[in-house]
Amino acid sequence: MATTMHAAQVLTWGQAPQYTTVPLPAPPSDPSLIQLKVLATGLHRVVRSRASGKHYSSTTLPHAVGIDGVGLTPDGQEVYFAAFATGGGSFSDVVTVPKDDTAPLPAGADRLKIAGLVNAALSSWMALRCRCENLPAGFTVLIMGVTSASGRLAVQVARAQGAGRVVGVARDVGAMEALGLDGMVQLKGPGETEWEAVGGVDVVLDYVYGPPAVEFLKTLKRGRKVQYVHIGSLSGEVEIMLPGAILRSTDLTIRGSGQGSFGGRELRKEAPALVAAIGKFAEEKIRVCELKDVEKVWGESGERVVFVP
Repeated sequence: MATTMHAAQVLTWGQAPQYTTVPLPAPPSDPSLIQLKVLATGLHRVVRSRASGKHYSSTTLPHAVGIDGVGLTPDGQEVYFAAFATGGGSFSDVVTVPKDDTAPLPAGADRLKIAGLVNAALSSWMALRCRCENLPAGFTVLIMGVTSASGRLAVQVARAQGAGRVVGVARDVGAMEALGLDGMVQLKGPGETEWEAVGGVDVVLDYVYGPPAVEFLKTLKRGRKVQYVHIGSLSGEVEIMLPGAILRSTDLTIRGSGQGSFGGRELRKEAPALVAAIGKFAEEKIRVCELKDVEKVWGESGERVVFVP
C-alpha cells in the first residue's frame, strides 16, 4: 500500500510551487469528511495570490497549493470539490474535504471544464444569487470589465440566471464582439466613455471599479431601481469618491460580492446549480498540463490552466 503521494507545495512565499513527495494522508475517521482522488484542478488567480503569501488565508509554510477541482470518491463518483475549508491542497494526488463541500458532476460533464471554470464563474454567480434582490424577469445587466476572465463567464452566468439583455463595458471592442453581447460600450479615458449608450439597467456587475464606476453612476436616471455590485478592481483603484447627490436622487443599492459578504452555507447551497450550469456553457479554451510541470507552467500567463495527475 502506498505511503506517499505527489503534491505541489510553496516552500518560500512568492516562489513557484515545487512538485514534491509528501506523506499520503490516512483516510479520515471523521464521517463528515471524504478523501478524493484528484482528477483535475485549476490554476486560478486566487491560487496564485495565496501562493504569493499576500492572501489572508496564506498563513504557514509549506503552503499546500490549490483550492478546488474535480475528484473521484471511493465509490467511483466524480464530484466538484472545494478545499478551502481544510486549508487547500488540491494540487495533489489525494485531498480530504468536507462532504458538504462537494457536488456531483452531471452525467457527461467535462471535468476539465468544471475544474477550470467554477472558481472564475463563482464571482458573478454569487453576486446575482446572493447579493441582489428581486430582479425583474428578463432583467438587464451591465458587466464592467466584460473581457476579463471572470467577466467573460459573467455573460453566460447572467443568461443562465434569466437576464434578457447583457451589456458589456471594456476597452477591447474586438474582444467584446466575440461574446454575444446585446450591447457594448468601449471604455475610454476620463470623461470620454459614452455611458449614455448603456441604456437602462437593473444590475451592474463591476470588475473595474475606480473612476469608471463613478462616471457611470453619475449617469443614472430617476425612476428605475439599480443594484450595483462591486466584485473586482481591474482599474487598480481600491477607493472611490461618490457624490452624495447620487444616493439621494436615484434608487440605487450598492453592495459588494466576495467571500466576506456570504458564507459557506450559501456557497454550498449554490454549488450544485453552478456546476450544472457550467456544464452547459460554451466551450472555453483550457490548457491542460501535468502536475509534475507545475514549476515551469507557474511563471507563464495568458491562458486558463488546469492540472491533471
